[in-house]
Amino acid sequence: MGYNLAEHLYDDFIEKDRYMYIISGLGNTVLITIFALIIGVLLGVITAMIRVMYKQGSRGPVMSVLNVIAGIYLTIIRGTPTVVQLLISYFIILQNVDNGVIIAIIAFGVNSGAYVSEVFRSGIQSVDIGQTEAGRSLGLSRSQTMRKIILPQAVRNVAPAIFNEFITLLKETSVAGYVGIQDLTKGGDIIRSITLDPYPPLLLVAAIYLVMVVGMTQILHVFESRIARKEAR
Repeated sequence: MGYNLAEHLYDDFIEKDRYMYIISGLGNTVLITIFALIIGVLLGVITAMIRVMYKQGSRGPVMSVLNVIAGIYLTIIRGTPTVVQLLISYFIILQNVDNGVIIAIIAFGVNSGAYVSEVFRSGIQSVDIGQTEAGRSLGLSRSQTMRKIILPQAVRNVAPAIFNEFITLLKETSVAGYVGIQDLTKGGDIIRSITLDPYPPLLLVAAIYLVMVVGMTQILHVFESRIARKEAR
C-alpha cells in the first residue's frame, strides 16, 4: 500500500486542528528569539564596555570587580552548551518561575549576551584610537567618550554581525523543547508523537526554519549593501 500524502496531511494538520501546534510553536519561537536578542544585546554592550574600559586604564575598585565578573560570565557561558544552560535555568536557577517561555527568554538572552559581547568588543576596538583621544581632548571622561563617540560608531560597524546573531539565536531556540516549552520544533514533534507520522510535521518545521533564515539573510544582504553605499560616499 502506497503512501497517501493527502491522507497523511489531513491526519497531521487538519484532524483536531493539529496545525495549531505549529502556529503556537512558531509564535513562541519568534517571541523567545526577539526578547532573548534584546537581553543579549544589552548584556553584550555592558560587558564589552566593561572589558574595553578596563583594558584602556579604568581600573578602580568597582571597575576591577566588574571586569572579574564579566570575565567569569564569558568563560562560563561560552564554555558550556546552550542546552545545559537552559536545563540549569529551568530546573535549578529559575525553578520557581511558572512560565517556561520567560525562562527560555532569560536563558537564551544570557547565552547570547556572551557572544554579542565579543562582537561589540571587536567593534569598539575597530574604531580608530584617535576618536578616543579627540573625546578626551574635549574634556570628556572615558565613560562619556565611550557612550557618546565610540559606541555609536561601533554599533554601525557590528550591525551585520548582530543580525547574524539573531539568525543563530533563532535556530538555537529549537532546543527549548528539552524543558517542555512548545516551540516550533516541539510543536512538530508533538504532532509526530500523536500521528506516528514523522514526515509532514518535521519536514514542515524544517521548511519554516529555512524560509525564516533565508528571508532574514536576504534582509541582511540589503542592509549590508546600504551600509557599503553610505561608507563609499
